[in-house]
Amino acid sequence: MGTTDRNAVLETLTAGIEALTTSEAWQAHLVVQVRFHRYSFSNALLICAQDPGATRVAGFATWKKLERSVRKGERAIWILAPMTGRRVRSGDDEECRPIVGFRPVAVFDVAQTDGEPLPVVCRNLHGGDPTSAFARLEARAGALGYVVVSTELPGGTNGDCAFALRRIRVECRNEPAQQVKTLAHELAHALLHEEIDDRPLAELEAESTAYVVCRTLGLDTADYSFGYVACWAGGGPEAVARIKASGGRIQRAASVILDTLEVEGGVAPGVAA
Repeated sequence: MGTTDRNAVLETLTAGIEALTTSEAWQAHLVVQVRFHRYSFSNALLICAQDPGATRVAGFATWKKLERSVRKGERAIWILAPMTGRRVRSGDDEECRPIVGFRPVAVFDVAQTDGEPLPVVCRNLHGGDPTSAFARLEARAGALGYVVVSTELPGGTNGDCAFALRRIRVECRNEPAQQVKTLAHELAHALLHEEIDDRPLAELEAESTAYVVCRTLGLDTADYSFGYVACWAGGGPEAVARIKASGGRIQRAASVILDTLEVEGGVAPGVAA
């Protein structure tokens, strides 16, 4: 698959994101997202220390509004919430409430609740790996100086890339199709992001690269990639603009991963861009 064909795959990605972010499922996702707070680094550490597997936490009242209830007997995860004092005027003549202390607040992970399912726009992939793509990508990682480790990862993590260790880890309990997609994603991080601190940009580029790589190898990752990129990039027009801005980097990373594989093993027959 040449550069022109890979450009067509990126166009398919942007069209899919535009369609997703105008759908009712996306609007429902946004409504739910606003109810989840962004926790400070300290509170993130507290959550991880008490429940390393926690993926989405909220207070009792928030879960109730989302039509889910905390199961009887579940142990709370305790975080610290700021307490504010009376309004005072700041130097620029604006009023603010100074933080005067912190109080413990109980939250619960989604796994501790029952009720209506939360709207999902990013679904883990199901299915096998009929073209042995994982083994081929693993060999490519080795050629780039990275070792691939299949293991159990905490907190719903599908994979990670440790630059200093030259190691990529992949969640072994996922189905083979998801493992292939994850490895392609982490390979893109290895190639592009050792010196980049912009997490949203890094995730957009890595997942877009994974989409191109996987489509070339015969695996359609739309159920995962469209929602993942949209969540990190901020919706339809913004996501499309960012993909276009990073198009050259995405295509170069895909080429580094794929070109040797295509020469050695060919592209799965019947794959359309």
